[in-house]
Amino acid sequence: MTQRADIARDFLPAPDSPPVEWAVSDAPVPYEVALAEMDRRVAGIADGTMAERVWLLEHPPLYTAGTSADPADLIAPDRFPVHRTGRGGQYTYHGPGQRVVYVMLDLKRRTPDVRAFVAALEDWLIAALWEHHVRGERREDRVGVWVRRPDKGAEVEDKIAAIGIRMRKWVSFHGLALNVDPDLEHFTGIVPCGVTQHGVTSLVDLGLPVTLPDVDLVLKRTFEARFGATTPVAAPSLT
Repeated sequence: MTQRADIARDFLPAPDSPPVEWAVSDAPVPYEVALAEMDRRVAGIADGTMAERVWLLEHPPLYTAGTSADPADLIAPDRFPVHRTGRGGQYTYHGPGQRVVYVMLDLKRRTPDVRAFVAALEDWLIAALWEHHVRGERREDRVGVWVRRPDKGAEVEDKIAAIGIRMRKWVSFHGLALNVDPDLEHFTGIVPCGVTQHGVTSLVDLGLPVTLPDVDLVLKRTFEARFGATTPVAAPSLT
């Protein structure tokens, strides 16, 4: 079976394509508001009236359930709001200190290959982590990015970033969540992504005194190397 590392590739658009809009929300965004804004943007990208966009934000504390979520993995159903969502994957946590990145790209302008696109998102995260001197790794039996924890034991590894996407008319939405400095105890209300054998970590948990703006700069630079030029735009109005 072909591994994701073997199919990972850059998803650069045609040379004359406009840059991808790069928006950063400073205040936490309610999940329902973010979904509505993504739906609006994806429809506009699909019909050619709106530009591709990457949207960086935080959410208030909440759990999301992907299309493969097992109800048994929701350990504390009354702890935070639980949102059913059409993205792939299982249960995830979102909250302050976690950089959520919603990636809305038209794969018809790039490469219409969902599996390779997921691999490219993993490569993007791995490259961004490496700039912080963290070795992120993919695993063929589970999606996301992982780090080895020799400080906890020879075989221990923790998840530092989750990936879950959805496609509509070959336009991607949802995206990834990178743990910068979230409250890791909040993850105990679920089985994150259905994985019981491993834990969850963050950049700060690994001993790196970084902030969300620090991480955003690196994410932007490493994104452009794989997906093309960006242009900064104002974050969506949430009023």
